[in-house]
Parts: sequence; C-alpha cells; structure tokens
Amino acid sequence: MSVLPLLLSFALTSQSTSSNSTFTCPTHCTCHLELKFSSCATANLSDLPSVIPPFTEHLNLSFNHLVFIRAQAFQDVRRLHTLLLNDNRISNLTDGAFEPLDFLLRLDLSRNRISTLSEGFSSGLVSLRELSLAQNQLSSLNEHYFSHLDSIRKLDLRHNSISHIHVRAFSSLSTLRRVFLDHNKISTLTNRVFSMMRNLEELGLSGNSIQNLEVGILSPLISLALLNLTFNNLTHMDFKGFLSLYTSSTHIHLRGNPWTCDCDLQRVFRKVHSVHRLQLDDYNNLSCYLPEELRDYPLRDVDNELCFAETVTVLIITVTVMITVVAAIIMAEKKRKKTNKGKHWTEVGNKSRNFSQTPEDSVI
Repeated sequence: MSVLPLLLSFALTSQSTSSNSTFTCPTHCTCHLELKFSSCATANLSDLPSVIPPFTEHLNLSFNHLVFIRAQAFQDVRRLHTLLLNDNRISNLTDGAFEPLDFLLRLDLSRNRISTLSEGFSSGLVSLRELSLAQNQLSSLNEHYFSHLDSIRKLDLRHNSISHIHVRAFSSLSTLRRVFLDHNKISTLTNRVFSMMRNLEELGLSGNSIQNLEVGILSPLISLALLNLTFNNLTHMDFKGFLSLYTSSTHIHLRGNPWTCDCDLQRVFRKVHSVHRLQLDDYNNLSCYLPEELRDYPLRDVDNELCFAETVTVLIITVTVMITVVAAIIMAEKKRKKTNKGKHWTEVGNKSRNFSQTPEDSVI
C-alpha cells in the first residue's frame, strides 16, 4: 500500500517537469501551467518582463517598481483574466495599454501614482468586471475615463483627491453594481451624475466633505441597497432627498456627521423612520454637534425634546402676545372711561343725543 503514494508523487513530478520544459518563466517569477498563473510580485522589476508564458490567465506584477505601461504591453498574454499591478510607482498609462485584453475581468492599479487617465485608458477593456484605482492621486473624473467599460460591476476609487466629478463621468457605466468614492475631497455632487446607474446597489461616499444632497440626485438609483454617507459635513437633511429613492429597500449610514439638532432635523428623521423601505442602520450612533449645549449627545436621547422645546417656545410667545393685546384693550377702555369722567354730564348727554339723532331729525 505504501507504493501508491510514491507512484503518485513521481507522476506529478514528471508532469511538472514536462510542463516546465514547454515555456520560459521570467527570472524571479513563479509560473504554474496547471493553474494558468504567473507571479512576478516583489521581484524588483522596473520594467515588464520581456517574456510571459502565453498560457497565463492570472498575472501578478504587484509590489515592484514599474512606472510606465506602454501601449499593448500585454499583447502576448491575451487570455488574461486577472492583472495585478498594485503597489508600484505607475504614473503614466499610455492609450491602449490594455487594448488586447478582451478577456480581462479584474484589473488592480491601487496604490500607484496615477493623477490622470487618458481618453484611451479603458480601450479594449470591454469584459472588465472589477477595476481598482484606490489610493492614487486622481483629482477629478473626466467624462471619457471609463467610456469603454461596458461590463464593469465594481469600481474602487477610494483614497484619492477627487473633488470634481463630471456630470457624465459615469454615463457609460450602466452595468455598475458597486462604486466606492470614499475618502476623497467631494463637497458637492452635480445633479444627474448618477442618472445612468440604475443597476447600482452600493454607493460609498464616506469620508468626504459633502454638505447637502440635491433633491432628486438619488432618484435614478432604483436598485440601491446601501448608501454610505458617514463622516461628511452634513448638518441637516432634506426629507425629499431620501424620499426620491424609489427602491424596495435601502440601508443608509449617516454617523460621524456634525448634525445640528433642532426640530427640523427631528421631523426629517421621524419621517424617514416612517418610510419602511428606508433603513437608518446607525441612527443610534448619531450625535449632535450643535447647539453647543447638546454637543456629543446621542440624537436618540434628545430628539423627543427638540420639537417639545420649540412648541413650548411658540406657546410662550403666543400667550405673551395674547396677554399684551388684552392688556392694551383694558388700558384703552380705562383711558376712555377716565376721559368721560372728566367731562360735564350735559356734554356727555348732548353727545349721546347727537349720536342717537336720525338723519330725518336733523333735516326737520
């Protein structure tokens, strides 16, 4: 029985040896024919390997010193499904750099030095499902950046310096399911920027500087299941902005914003709670920033008092006004009586008769 494992081991060794004899693996790289995988990670590469086994479907070039990707750099490995270029020093991607990769499903360019993308950046990436540009130096999103990503499902743009998004930047991404724009410098979002994203299920906007959302900006997102607005500069919310989400169910995250706790805010959240399709998952973690006397107080502990205090104030003002009016009437009446008291009784009588005299009497 002990002979069988030895024979199996010998067979696998023979297969591996015969496989290795059919291709050349780049220096400092590891290649697996059976797995269709080639890895040159942490190989101190400053340029792409001159030869990559043509059977490769999964190529790892991460943690190197690559700074530039030339046009059609991967034309010898057209079968690629996964390409990892993360953690390099790439600052320039030539037009058509990925053009021959018609079967590529995942492209990771995170943690590089990319500050802009050319119009032809996405050319050829018609099958791409996942694209990561996280932790680069992008400051804006142009309308042409993603124009060829016809099959994209996930787009990761976290930890850039994005402050401006063109109204048509996502117009060609109708298949997108998840987009992450967290930890950028976004303060405003142009209306209609999400107009073509009817299949979007998750929108990450945490860690930006968003102060308000325009009414209707979320209305095209009819499939949205999760909206993350944590750690922005929201002080108030417009209920109509939430109500425009025509979804079956949307979970909304809002903690870490500098809320101004007043009656208006309480009314908004009370209305949102009444809409069953909207779920405020972290409502218990919301805290007040203003007024100062309520700073850091959980909103849930003071929300019932906000409108009560305002109602009491209104009642006090109303009662004060009523008392003032009544007092004015009483003072006027006293003044009138005092004036009449100082006159001779005949003057008062004559005045009364004059008032009671009819027009006919005066003619006679």
